[in-house]
Amino acid sequence: MQFAFTEEQDQLRGFVRQFLEEKSSEATVRELMETESGYDAEVWSQMAEQMGLQSLMIPEAHGGQGFGWVEMIVVLEEMGRALLCAPFFSSAVLATSTLMLAGDDAAAGDYLPAMASGELIATLAITEESGRWDESGVAATATADGDAWKLNGVKHYVIDGHTAGMVLVAARTEAGVSLFAVDGDAAGMSRTALATMDQTRKQAKIELSDTPGRLVGADGSGWATIEKVLDRAAVALAAEQVGGAQMVLDMAVEYAKVRVQFGRPIGSFQAIKHKCADMLLEVESAKSAAYYAAWCAAEDNDELPAMASLAKSYCSEAYFHSAAENIQIHGGIGFTWEHPAHLYFKRAKSSELMFGDPTYHRELLAQRIGI
Repeated sequence: MQFAFTEEQDQLRGFVRQFLEEKSSEATVRELMETESGYDAEVWSQMAEQMGLQSLMIPEAHGGQGFGWVEMIVVLEEMGRALLCAPFFSSAVLATSTLMLAGDDAAAGDYLPAMASGELIATLAITEESGRWDESGVAATATADGDAWKLNGVKHYVIDGHTAGMVLVAARTEAGVSLFAVDGDAAGMSRTALATMDQTRKQAKIELSDTPGRLVGADGSGWATIEKVLDRAAVALAAEQVGGAQMVLDMAVEYAKVRVQFGRPIGSFQAIKHKCADMLLEVESAKSAAYYAAWCAAEDNDELPAMASLAKSYCSEAYFHSAAENIQIHGGIGFTWEHPAHLYFKRAKSSELMFGDPTYHRELLAQRIGI
């Protein structure tokens, strides 16, 4: 069992960090937050052509690099650190994982090469008005229309749903929950960008009215696939949260060193020392949880479901607490819109709720380990 990153993985981290420092500065993040699309198409192309990031986990047979989940969390940790504004999580993690796990070679062959090259942005639409992340939350329907399918329903909180060129939709058929690929310009589909707390990650509402869709995988097998995808998405988001938590810890420690109050750096005061020490403990523990869950995902072993819920619940709370403490340590300046602390705070809160909050995942963990 390997618990240390290899030299190649450390090099990957260095390359990605350097790229993001150039392309995802605070000024760039603030600029992209205000745009409708929420990302820079030129940078997206550079990520695919120069870095090969979109193709990281896609098999070589479909134009990808064939790496695994450990390499993916290295990249995601750096993206969380930089608050990257791009549809990477929705396309390279959610949609890619879904197509790879659905067992539909034809669909994988049709979509994955374009996703690997960055030409196609895809996403996954599961959640509806109830906000539930389990099978009972899927109420959208799909009915057979000859050889095709017609979809009806409303999907909420779809990451990058308003810009994706293809949306993988969970809908119910007579056989159960199934997955359908819907083109971004399909008839009967309307997409509305949502006003969200975290503007660095765009979300949308998608309404379907007799919208044509292509069945992906076997009819009725959709939830078995989605369940696997959600576990991997929880691991991926935990890695992002680790990157953000490390960044706010670094910000807090640096500020505590340079901010002078009553003639001495505030980092010399016991209260600030305790805050920083608690943050360090949480961040390092979050790393352990996320890295082990990523190893489980890479090995695709039986521990993955439990470790995914453990990592998501712990990393969510560690990131949110660290982001809040970072604001407190910065004092008045940390509360201003001009300071980056609130950008991380909002991302932390948004990520905490995505794919289920810590309470939901602790309950899921208890069920999965038989408590």
